[in-house]
Amino acid sequence: MNVMQAIDALLNRRSAKTLTDPPPDEAALGLMLECAARAPDHGRLRPWRFIVIRGPARERFGELMVEQLRRAQPAASAEALQRERQKPLRAPLIIAVAAVCNSAARIPAIEQMLAAGAAAQNLMLAATALGFGAMWKTGDAAYDDTVKEALGLERADAIVGFIYVGTAAAQAVPPPARGEWQDRVTYW
Repeated sequence: MNVMQAIDALLNRRSAKTLTDPPPDEAALGLMLECAARAPDHGRLRPWRFIVIRGPARERFGELMVEQLRRAQPAASAEALQRERQKPLRAPLIIAVAAVCNSAARIPAIEQMLAAGAAAQNLMLAATALGFGAMWKTGDAAYDDTVKEALGLERADAIVGFIYVGTAAAQAVPPPARGEWQDRVTYW
């Protein structure tokens, strides 16, 4: 990749509004995960974990999300439960990105979580570079211990995001206005 391709991927990455089939094939998914695992990682702890959810597993994930909503909001309406059930069907592929922090390491937990976040960003950039759309979502399910355990994680682990991936079926979220970054910078 030349410099302009890398810059283009950074400047053109947008959250997709609607995702559909086809998802990345095995080779593209493997490349995306390899790119994710190249994230900065102080101490070489590799604190990220990737849980791939696709096919019928998305429906099971939807039921898991419904159960989480029922626990959190026992009076949730049937419509709210159905919306929650449908969330994993927004894309043909979901990759849950988690931080599995090593509390015995000299590297602070926040740096380990940031490394997992950087891995999620690399995953999204790789999806964009390969021509796919992606959305980074969390929601209450990302912070629920039962959801974490169902995904094979420990309660102490942190889900940093659910990355929804597929073919963009509609325009992406519009880019921010030019110069928006300038009001976020100071020089010291």
